[in-house]
Amino acid sequence: MTEIVSAEMGDNELAFESALRPKSLAEFVGQPKVRQQLSLLIEAASLQNRTADHILLAGPPGLGKTTLAMIVAEECGRPLRLTSGPTIQHAGDLAAVLSSLVPGEVLFIDEIHRMARAAEEMLYLAMEDFRVDVMVGKGAGATSIPLELSPFTLVGATTRSGMLPNPLRDRFGFTAHLEFYENAELEEVLARAALKLGLAVDREALSEVASRSRGTPRIANRLLRRVRDFSLVAGHETVSLGDAQQALALYEVDSLGLDRLDRSILEMLTTRFDGKPVGLSTLAVAVGEEQDTIEAVVEPFLVRMGLILRTPRGRQATAAAYRHLGLV
Repeated sequence: MTEIVSAEMGDNELAFESALRPKSLAEFVGQPKVRQQLSLLIEAASLQNRTADHILLAGPPGLGKTTLAMIVAEECGRPLRLTSGPTIQHAGDLAAVLSSLVPGEVLFIDEIHRMARAAEEMLYLAMEDFRVDVMVGKGAGATSIPLELSPFTLVGATTRSGMLPNPLRDRFGFTAHLEFYENAELEEVLARAALKLGLAVDREALSEVASRSRGTPRIANRLLRRVRDFSLVAGHETVSLGDAQQALALYEVDSLGLDRLDRSILEMLTTRFDGKPVGLSTLAVAVGEEQDTIEAVVEPFLVRMGLILRTPRGRQATAAAYRHLGLV
């Protein structure tokens, strides 16, 4: 059941998520400071008839980084090229992408911190001077061929901004830090989604789903779909609070929005390891998950909710975790 509240997205959810994406900054719910900053940056570039500065979007998964990149391209009236850091493993891969850009195009690189180091170093020059040097040949006979690029705007997205090398981070003209959403903002996101999908949903049901969505719009929309399915199968025309509660209980999402994996981590920390600090690698093996998944997807929410602590000796459960699990 973990995938229900995981911020990782499956292929069968793409069409659903795409249909709910806002198309402009005015439609985008939440992140008011970031929206104002992006609006100013885009408008200034338009008035000066130039490409917008390079933008880095940093924050946990599911908060709208890809959506904001699409909106930047839309607001600038420019085409958008999408790629991701893991697919750029060689400098030649990046050179091929950059050389095919048209003037003013917006290049979005998701998970930019996972690019190969050689590609990162090529990107430095491309971002500053809109050119790259391509090495041809090997050894003493190798030559460098300068390749001029069309002016472009790079939008990078990362869940781990600390892993970006300083030279790359410094070349972004603007860095946006996305924050987790408040419940009221998530209710607005869900109300907008329900309207687009033609769903009749009680306000109490929207509030219940929002409170269990871990402050993340992607998870909120995913849970809304599960609740909608439950109501549809039950033959109800309107999604009620009872439908929402029963559906979320069925998919093992508790009152705080914790799923099976979250509770498994808390139970390991509180019972299996007797409340002592546990290293990340040991914890990952104990629950059968990847370290990256725990560190980037699960842990930020548990720390934010005050359920676990990061200590020099490892992860440790708090008193709030014991209370939530009913152990005290």
